[in-house]
Amino acid sequence: MLRLFPRCGQVLSALIFLSAPALAQEGDTGIAFAYAPEQGSGMCSGTDPASTIECAKEKCIANGGSADDCAPVAWCYPAGWSVGVGVMHKEGIHWSEYSCGWPTREAALAAGAVLCDTQFREFIDQCFVGQLWDENGQPVSLEGGM
Repeated sequence: MLRLFPRCGQVLSALIFLSAPALAQEGDTGIAFAYAPEQGSGMCSGTDPASTIECAKEKCIANGGSADDCAPVAWCYPAGWSVGVGVMHKEGIHWSEYSCGWPTREAALAAGAVLCDTQFREFIDQCFVGQLWDENGQPVSLEGGM
């Protein structure tokens, strides 16, 4: 839903800013994703929601997204395992979606499979898991299958 209404993501992130800092515990890390449709994306990990989301937005801009279009689309605390999928609509538009906070690699990959399941999303022409991050926000290779 946030990918269709990027400004909603900014409102949601503002609400997160107000409530999430009290949740932080020493040693735990959160993860944030920002995305500009068909332009760029960014990911950062950290303990503070506001600065981590801002970091993701800055990386999105650095990766080709415009400042107006780079919107936060996901924040999870603790970060858990995260997955990014590429989606192609039957009408040709494409975008990325992110899901985070999963307890294991397998759970994150299962979430990616659900995001790509055409039984639930008939409008999808193509969809694939393209990115995976561990609970520390480090990229994990998808080679060798899911």
